[in-house]
Amino acid sequence: MTLDATDASTATVPGWTHTYSGKVRDLYVPDDTADGQAVRDAHGDVVLVVASDRVSAFDHVLSPGIPDKGVVLTQLSLWWFEQLADLVPSHVVSTEVPAVVAGRAMICRRLQMFPVECVARGYLTGSGLAEYRASGEVTGIALPGGLVDGSRLPEPIFTPATKADLGEHDENVPFSVVAQTVGEETAAALRALTLTVYARAEAIARERGVILADTKLEFGTDPATGAITLGDEVLTPDSSRFWPADQWQPGHPQASFDKQFVRDWLVSAASGWERASDAPPPPLPADVVERTRERYLEAYERLTGVPLAV
Repeated sequence: MTLDATDASTATVPGWTHTYSGKVRDLYVPDDTADGQAVRDAHGDVVLVVASDRVSAFDHVLSPGIPDKGVVLTQLSLWWFEQLADLVPSHVVSTEVPAVVAGRAMICRRLQMFPVECVARGYLTGSGLAEYRASGEVTGIALPGGLVDGSRLPEPIFTPATKADLGEHDENVPFSVVAQTVGEETAAALRALTLTVYARAEAIARERGVILADTKLEFGTDPATGAITLGDEVLTPDSSRFWPADQWQPGHPQASFDKQFVRDWLVSAASGWERASDAPPPPLPADVVERTRERYLEAYERLTGVPLAV
């Protein structure tokens, strides 16, 4: 993965020390100042999760970012955590964060994360479609014949993936691999929780005219309680496929509320970029940035029913 210095820049956050940057998020821990000690006294072992406006595609972090994207990811995650609170605890302990990252950050308890991406699919597309076309299965789960891109599955399925290093692709694996990795009982619990969360979110989204085709969740164990806890982001356009229900038409790729405009432009002749080359992608045009921003904001507004205050 390529990462420009401008893309990798992080905010200086009073009371916190930067420890890690992913493609989109930056992580901080309380520092040794009085502010940092106050955070530890109030919340214990926590981390500040800051969502940037960075956007990635094809394992490259692109430039420029998408304005307000980090706020959308954080605020939508917080909204979903509330909708799911009766099903599974979340890692969020406070949204009282320094002003420099207000709106795009949350203070979260540090979890012992499970080394697996928990994916639920209710529709067939993406890597699941590629597997189905090759074998009639997705992660070892046999599916009916005749399905096409965008087909609704007879019932949602759990299709986990191994967590890849930064810049690498996650690899879809059968349930047996998860069981070998975390134990049969824990694997079964992760599968049940993933499908329960998907069912709740799919129903909420459908009421709002949005199809939740699939979603990726991450869970960990809370060291204080031992409970399996929902971490990272949840049900955002970066971790899920959301489609406008009134445009759903199986048989081809669907319109979506995410960075598809970015991907489409990168592989078009207009970008002049060869995906197979070692060259970094060119800067995104202003219209691609703005149209992508509009899709993220629309996803938030459609799902929550209110416009995002930005």
